[in-house]
Amino acid sequence: MELILKYFPNLTELQIQQFEALLPLYKDWNAKINVISRKDIDELYLRHVLHSLAIAKVMPFAGGSSILDVGTGGGFPGVPLAILFPECQFHLVDSINKKLKVINGVAESLELKNIKTTHSRAEAIDEQFDFIVSRAVTAMPEFTKWVKGKILKRQQNEFKNGILYLKGGDLSEELKQYTTVKLFSLTDYFEEDFFETKKVVYLPLKHK
Repeated sequence: MELILKYFPNLTELQIQQFEALLPLYKDWNAKINVISRKDIDELYLRHVLHSLAIAKVMPFAGGSSILDVGTGGGFPGVPLAILFPECQFHLVDSINKKLKVINGVAESLELKNIKTTHSRAEAIDEQFDFIVSRAVTAMPEFTKWVKGKILKRQQNEFKNGILYLKGGDLSEELKQYTTVKLFSLTDYFEEDFFETKKVVYLPLKHK
């Protein structure tokens, strides 16, 4: 938890309580439904919570923004971002229903009213959003097909509406077809070794 306060020192008392509650909640749920590996659960704040919040370092969402989290798994990056941005709406989608059961349980315990979950493939979601976030669920060309037509026309953030994608390694081949893509190295924001090769990939998308 010190790790979160190190990089996000201006949290409210409620946000601190909610972030502190994540570890016992996920440990409890993980014993019933395995959504995080045993190795990772002990480093939840580094590998999952802070990693998710890297998106906030790149793009602090304006109040009233709507965000779709595709392939959310155990709720990352959606749950930590929902705590950080209580004025924004988060729609977390996964094709594995038992993972959403964990998210719903965590959200209920934390009284997060700004999270909605849907058991579905991303393509089947018939809504539009300011931003679409995800954590390395597939290669970008495939991902853009999944989320086609899901971007709102109105703009209310510093960046144009589009994708904010957490990914690591060499992405030059995967992203070579995108002329407007921007990469943000997480080592510019966090000093821990875990973030050495990790990035936020920002790809603005046109409203269709």
